[in-house]
Amino acid sequence: MDKRFIEESFPIQDVSTESSKEKNIRHGHISTLHIWWARRPLASSRATNYAALIPAPKDEIESIKIRNFIIELSKWENSLNINIMNQAKNDILKTNNGVPPKVLDPFSGGGAIPLEALRIGCDAYANDYNPVAVLIEKCTLEYPIKYCEYNNKKWAENKNRLAEDVKKWGEWVLNEVKNELGEFYPNNKSYIPVGYVWAKTIKCQNPSCGAEIPLMKQFWLVNKKNRKIALKPIIKNNVIEFEILEGINIVPEEFDPSKGTISRSISRCLVCGSSIEAKTIRTLFQAGKSGEKLIAAVFKDPKGKGKTYRLITDNEIEKFEDSKNYLKEKRQKLLQKNAIDPIPDEKLPKEMTGCIAPPNYGMYQWGSLFNPRQNLTLITFVEKTQELFKELISNGYEQDYAKAITSYIALAITRQSDYNSTLSVWVSSGEFIRGTFGRQALPVIWDYFELCPWSQATGDWNSAINWIYRVINHLSQINLDTNKNIVPKVTQNSATSLPYEDNYFDAVFTDPPYYNSVPYADLSDYFYVWLKRSLSFLYPELFATPLTPKRQEITEMAGWDKKRYHYKDKQFFENNLKKSFQEIHRVLKPNGIATIVYAHKTTEGWETLINSLLESGLTVTASWPISTERNTRLRAKSSAALASSIYIVSRKIEQKEIGWLKDIKEEIACYIPQKLDKLWDEGISGADFFIAAIGSAIEIFGKYEKILNNEGKEIRADKLLIFLRDIVTNYAMKQILHNGVSNKLSSLTKFYLLWRWNYQEIRVPFDEARKLAQSAGIDLSNEWNKGFIVKKGEFINVQGPDKRDKKSLKNSNELIDTLHHACLLWKEGKSDEMKSELKKSGYGEGEALYKVAQAISETLPNSSSEKKMIEGFLAGRDSIMQDMRDDESQTKLV
Repeated sequence: MDKRFIEESFPIQDVSTESSKEKNIRHGHISTLHIWWARRPLASSRATNYAALIPAPKDEIESIKIRNFIIELSKWENSLNINIMNQAKNDILKTNNGVPPKVLDPFSGGGAIPLEALRIGCDAYANDYNPVAVLIEKCTLEYPIKYCEYNNKKWAENKNRLAEDVKKWGEWVLNEVKNELGEFYPNNKSYIPVGYVWAKTIKCQNPSCGAEIPLMKQFWLVNKKNRKIALKPIIKNNVIEFEILEGINIVPEEFDPSKGTISRSISRCLVCGSSIEAKTIRTLFQAGKSGEKLIAAVFKDPKGKGKTYRLITDNEIEKFEDSKNYLKEKRQKLLQKNAIDPIPDEKLPKEMTGCIAPPNYGMYQWGSLFNPRQNLTLITFVEKTQELFKELISNGYEQDYAKAITSYIALAITRQSDYNSTLSVWVSSGEFIRGTFGRQALPVIWDYFELCPWSQATGDWNSAINWIYRVINHLSQINLDTNKNIVPKVTQNSATSLPYEDNYFDAVFTDPPYYNSVPYADLSDYFYVWLKRSLSFLYPELFATPLTPKRQEITEMAGWDKKRYHYKDKQFFENNLKKSFQEIHRVLKPNGIATIVYAHKTTEGWETLINSLLESGLTVTASWPISTERNTRLRAKSSAALASSIYIVSRKIEQKEIGWLKDIKEEIACYIPQKLDKLWDEGISGADFFIAAIGSAIEIFGKYEKILNNEGKEIRADKLLIFLRDIVTNYAMKQILHNGVSNKLSSLTKFYLLWRWNYQEIRVPFDEARKLAQSAGIDLSNEWNKGFIVKKGEFINVQGPDKRDKKSLKNSNELIDTLHHACLLWKEGKSDEMKSELKKSGYGEGEALYKVAQAISETLPNSSSEKKMIEGFLAGRDSIMQDMRDDESQTKLV
């Protein structure tokens, strides 16, 4: 077997840096074509593809040279650098006897991995089970390469024909829609309507009041440093109306625009002051006893002088009512022509309220996520897109090419659905619209923003077409320097049943589902229902089912709802992931290489991955953690989401039949600390550090078909991970404390320190917290809600000193309690009492308390109140210890 570069070395830090920076890249990046969740960064996909397809270095000098090239290769600014890409292609061709290697991604999602394989000269194959993903892949991989013809020969004047036609016909569709619906979006003199601020409403439940309450989280329209505009509620005859205040007229003491009428699903009536609890609000919505109200309009100066704001007018209310009537007429006409309702009447999943909340508030169909004018606009775009295809054919366009153009226009429609629903929001701090999918979920939005589709603002039709145009232009340049374009192959199949013969691929590179992290199928139905109405006549094979197919989707869903998803439990996920890995083994050539990306944050997810891998026949030969996320991303602020993904390299090597647990433990104990040293030096820390260690451990126990203990009983991944966690915990404690006092700490203090290092101040699921507690030597069920460990529902959190009761800390002999008590006394300025308590505890003069305090401080962000308290306490350490020495000397003299 010829070793590959990725099996011996990889520039983790540099590629991680490029991958993290990529989140800020906009122009031409495939993420701007259309939403798809949890995409792999192009930088890491390109770098790992290349590193897996070239030979291992002969010596250290060659290794450094290749590492440096991989760093250059991973940079976005080099993604169209002909010289660098040609060098990568030539290196790969040399390894593969002059033939472009066939590379497959069986879970290709948004298409990042096969795109980067294509970019460096591979014959790329993309596959996914989800029809929305498959359409995105066709528009990302197949069409830009297949139709990469340019209209001009001069490089500086190059205009891609496909991009230009999408722009041209996108404008045609917009004009057709505008001609029909323009009257329903009235102008304000010469100003273009950006859109309208809406609030959902309920009646006050106080029998003596009954006022209509507009549900608004806040009243800001503009909240910038240099500009402030707000809606101020005014009560007239038991009715809530509004006025617009600007700048100096906003006096916080009289009116705070950041405080609306609803917070955490609890509403307050501005008329009588009574509260309405969350359960009652849900009941009102489910019973159809809610409404919605037009509040304000936003306009844009066509000369680029900014936006203006005013209250809604009677004319605008009248135009909205006209649009409702027109929608009824148009819907009936379209129903007579088509068998399918033009407004999506397919059902939302009722059981996934933690991820898809609208059904809990009476919105049961996908079409109910849009108000009447939004639905009217979307169904008209769908109608004109269907007409577009006929127009293209009548203009002499070849049928497949017309299909490609129409596909991009349909993606513009679903981009509109993202930015123009009752779940989209006006962002006052930036004066722009935030789309429906601010995160990987569908929440309920109380005050939403309705967008005018030709507003020349963020999210409008022109914006969607322009983003698509840039992506096509970028992608079509990938193979300009080659004589023969290699057009990627895109297929829709389950990864457990691939349509390829045995030993077909030189490499497989994939990012399989992460246990229960993202319910792709249910979320993608949001787009599927509109794409089906736009494109089913062109893609009957993709849009044949009412909603996206889910039966064979490889995910664990019992965590969402055990009744509905009882069959999609941990065992279902493990069995089907194993089948997909067995398929990878089957289609991979004997000397082929497979790279599997995984990033689930819980060990439960990892247990299923490891068990699936061990039973698939693939043997792990290397693993590398690569940071792929920005620290500021939305989910990182409230969950234990990982910053790093683990790239697991595996081969079609015959595994040893049996490994004995005793021998494997010894091998892990010798190998893992060496690998942990490298990970620590690379800057990997916290939860990522442990997950990276799992990748390293798989290299050892992945060599065996079965692992048996002395009694001949098979050992599964969960037992191996317990042993591994102990090793990692001991190593981490020594590193965190800089090789000091870890052996002197109690189990509770160790747990606190490990928690802060792993999770800082966020909550985590109970099972994950239990495993961390186990590695620190405590039983979590005996400790929660007694001290700093707090259980709420299915989650565990660890409280800092500012959340604890000082009285409960006073007589504790636990080091962490003593530290918390000292921090509280320091904050209150009671230094004498603090010194007394430290002396009484016995920790004041030793180094353990201060080392633990320093270690905790280093794990916390600068904004943390606990960090500030600890740093304040530590700043007086020398004074505290000197006072104690003086007291001791004085006592001896006496």
